[in-house]
Amino acid sequence: MSQSLTIEEIASLAQVSRSTVSRVLNEHPNVRASVRERVLQVISEQNYAPRAAARSLANNRTQSLCFLFPNKTSSVFEDPFFAMLMQGMLEVANRRGYFVMLSAVAPDMEQDFYRKVLRSRPFDGLIMLASVEDDPLLPMLLRDRMPFVLCERHPYLRNVSWIEIDNRESAREAVLHLLKLGHRRIGTITGPLNTSSGVERRDGYKQALLEHGIGIAPELIIEGDYHPDGGFAGMQRLLQLPDPPTAMFIASDLMAIGAMRALRAAGLRVPHDTAIVSFDDLPAARFADVPLTTVHQPIRDIGLNATDILIDQLEQQDFTPTFRRMPTKLIIRDSCGASLRTGA
Repeated sequence: MSQSLTIEEIASLAQVSRSTVSRVLNEHPNVRASVRERVLQVISEQNYAPRAAARSLANNRTQSLCFLFPNKTSSVFEDPFFAMLMQGMLEVANRRGYFVMLSAVAPDMEQDFYRKVLRSRPFDGLIMLASVEDDPLLPMLLRDRMPFVLCERHPYLRNVSWIEIDNRESAREAVLHLLKLGHRRIGTITGPLNTSSGVERRDGYKQALLEHGIGIAPELIIEGDYHPDGGFAGMQRLLQLPDPPTAMFIASDLMAIGAMRALRAAGLRVPHDTAIVSFDDLPAARFADVPLTTVHQPIRDIGLNATDILIDQLEQQDFTPTFRRMPTKLIIRDSCGASLRTGA
């Protein structure tokens, strides 16, 4: 018995012509109900293909998903955040019988990618890491009714599905922790400010300061990019100030690692000279030269839930926007200096 299901084999088993099978698979109306039922029964009963593949033949779906990352391909494979996110995505996709594709597209190439790839619909739906405020791709996806789920809340669209964390409150709690340790001149290196996470973490930083009667000093706010080099460059700029910060809230662990490198190069110690609290709780946070105090976000579970939502929508053909908020937790380690205050 052949291991691959072909239209010719389906036609032979169903005792119909190849063109009839093709019309059934393409949901052509000019097929008698009894013939359609016989063809679909053959597809579902034979062992030429897994059940998922037979199902995709019957409903004209590819039984595949695309994970689209708005970045350079190299960044995807160098950043452990992406690996943890994909772990959750692949776990669900494999369990539920879906194939997976991965594509990393720089923002300035999205329209070309859509024209050349997405319009042909080589997959059933998309999972996207995040979306910038002026992302040209989302209006095209919405216009053409391409199912997708975001792994981050969009700045203003409310008719799409997403998984989110409370970035603002999480950042606020991180900065409050530094304030409780006695710091008053606290700087921040933000994420990209055309993303929800970048803006909301910055706003949480501001909120914590204002709650304690501390004015916002624009020179202490540096926009970063979630990469170590961005953290290194941002910290260097802050160290050039006449009155550098004594503590930092840095919007990602990777930027915090870059910032610590800049502090070491300047002869400063963490946390003795500069305390640091960061965000993500990547594995590297535990094993940094000075283990990072950081906001833990459930990265794997975000990927898992986003994939579950998309597959549920595809299988139920119900694309009502769905939103889920995942919990975060501040993990206290050495970089904030809390152990110095307690004498631990």
